Amino acid sequence: MEIERKYLIDKNKLPMNYNEYPYHEIEQAYLCTEPVVRVRRSDYKYYMSYKSKGLMVREEYNLPLTKDGYEHLLEKADGIIIKKKRYLIPYDGYTVELDIFEDSYDGLVLAEVEFETEEQANTFQAPEWFGEDVTFDTKYHNSTLSQGLKKCRNED
Repeated sequence: MEIERKYLIDKNKLPMNYNEYPYHEIEQAYLCTEPVVRVRRSDYKYYMSYKSKGLMVREEYNLPLTKDGYEHLLEKADGIIIKKKRYLIPYDGYTVELDIFEDSYDGLVLAEVEFETEEQANTFQAPEWFGEDVTFDTKYHNSTLSQGLKKCRNED
């Protein structure tokens, strides 16, 4: 089960030292968006994921792939291949996953925080630099972004 909140971040309000934290280079594409079936490369690890319908709470299953399997499935992707750097920033006992998008979504910045329980998610107090809570807005799901909806970019 995945329980997470998602926030839109103004790229001009990022913490000054965010790029000093560990990060992963992520590339992902979608084979299907209903239900969500995704392939992802995170650095040098490869996965295929299934995500059920839902916004803050949904099922998620990850299966390992080989590099060859990933590349084969990537060719079958429907839509844009999403590329981003995901910085891992500790905050109040949680990890903020700060996604800075590249290529097609250059300028888009989102933060996700995962929780053990719905109660934790519902009582979470976001840091000051977080922007709008977009947890319940499907246009910020990566599966939606893969379909080319650039209207959600948060540039000046």
